[in-house]
Amino acid sequence: MKRHNMFFVLGVLIPFLGFAQDWNKKQTDSLFTTQNEIHKSSFINDTPFDKVIPARANKQLQVFVFSYTQAMVQNFAPENEFLKGQIVGRLFGANTTKTFSNQTANFYEQRFLPFFVYSPAIFDGKVTLRSSFKIDFTWGDSAYGVGSHSGGALSGGQVNLETQNIEVEYRPAPTWAINIGLQRLFDTPHDTYRTTLDKMINTGYRLNYWGSNGAGISVRKDADFYKVKGGFYKLYENNAELVDDVSLYELNGQMQVAKNWNVGASAYYLKDRSNGKGGVSILGQGPRSLLTEYNGAYKFPLGADPYKMDVVWLGGYFSRNEDMMNDRYFLSGYVNSNIGSIRQDAGEGYNTTVDIVGVAANLRAGYRYGQTINDFITVDAVYTSANKNGISDGKYTGVITGNTWGSPVGLMIGKGSYILFPHGNVVNRYVAAVADLSNMGYGMTGGTVNVGYDIVPNKFHSKIGGAFAMSNQEPTGGGGFIGWEVNGKLVYDLGAFLSIEAYGAYMGLGDFYNSKLVNGNLDSKPVDPWTTAIGLKWLIF
Repeated sequence: MKRHNMFFVLGVLIPFLGFAQDWNKKQTDSLFTTQNEIHKSSFINDTPFDKVIPARANKQLQVFVFSYTQAMVQNFAPENEFLKGQIVGRLFGANTTKTFSNQTANFYEQRFLPFFVYSPAIFDGKVTLRSSFKIDFTWGDSAYGVGSHSGGALSGGQVNLETQNIEVEYRPAPTWAINIGLQRLFDTPHDTYRTTLDKMINTGYRLNYWGSNGAGISVRKDADFYKVKGGFYKLYENNAELVDDVSLYELNGQMQVAKNWNVGASAYYLKDRSNGKGGVSILGQGPRSLLTEYNGAYKFPLGADPYKMDVVWLGGYFSRNEDMMNDRYFLSGYVNSNIGSIRQDAGEGYNTTVDIVGVAANLRAGYRYGQTINDFITVDAVYTSANKNGISDGKYTGVITGNTWGSPVGLMIGKGSYILFPHGNVVNRYVAAVADLSNMGYGMTGGTVNVGYDIVPNKFHSKIGGAFAMSNQEPTGGGGFIGWEVNGKLVYDLGAFLSIEAYGAYMGLGDFYNSKLVNGNLDSKPVDPWTTAIGLKWLIF
């Protein structure tokens, strides 16, 4: 009887316990919602990282993969057998890239960029670990070996995983973030992990100076109407017990001064005590390295004496309607100067060999005439100062970018060009006529015009474009006109973040390439370059 009574009591109480549990859940959810509403004014974004108490549990581990596969046909390729894995830098430069009149390069290449974001629930999203990697290869290149940018031959088996980012982000308070480790080193005021690439290549310094990865620590604050970032990066350590490093210091900030208008300013300082030690493979790094000729930057004829180099970049920038959607007009621009010196020791202490003063300016304007951001007209102009007398007068008056220390670091992939200026839809072959702002120290004046049109809104996109560039200093034996380009592309969206793209471009070389100093030591102007490609892009969540 007692057992029957016990079952009876449990049968009566269990439904009430269920209702009580449900009521407690609702009460808890209501409390979470109330707490979030109280602190909502301090949020910069409505993301799990900014909520004081998460209303619902979020995925602790997120994985994103960017996949890009393309088939290319073009009339330029490297002549050196050892440079067929990854080709970076200037057309006709030290990478041995040449154009051909009766040959074409036909190849297929693939890129996979996996991103891993881990944010343990125990920290309520305040601490995040990020890592990203890269796997590049050309179909049929090599197998059963070790090396990056390869592994597409029969059976594969290549060890080719490249590390891009390994960093920890700590958010001690709303609007604050501290990033420690190998992280994105971009010359932008925006949060590099919460901003689209399209926005970063069209605002700030557009990654023209720094668009790579660096190991260090950065601290940023993103408030409602301003954002500021400071950072320290160790570019090359070399011997840990010696002062033979390359270090970079960063301070960058932007303020919203009106509904559509933003202005910003920055200071970067690079301290080079490496004397050229370290760097990319056998090319080395620094102002007198072979890397500069490879990238299309200026190579300082410094000789063998030890040197110390200090460079400061001081600049400002502005933008209007950054996202192109507040109204139909958008605008951005920057002016950036590099100031510094190189001191050498010929046995009597370090004395100034070269004073550095150069400037670059950029202006981009556009009009969105249709209903989508792909219905646009843009004009993009760039100017960089020239170095007219080498360093014989003790001065360098050209531009210096991160391409003096890495490859590639200073990117110009936002101009809508494919050959005259570099483009971002590449895997192993990042080559352009002007691959660095300095244009080998000759400086340049150039620009692009692009017109986009959505044949089917948000589904089928098209673009045509043109570009030109003039050298601000003529090379020996050559003229000032670098060349012109025409290009076009079609993009069809197969689904969300999945698209197929076809593009083509042709460049007419100017009399600038009559000079043996810039045309690969040829007796006459090379054949005009052209390229075509079809590719499949997919951002996988």
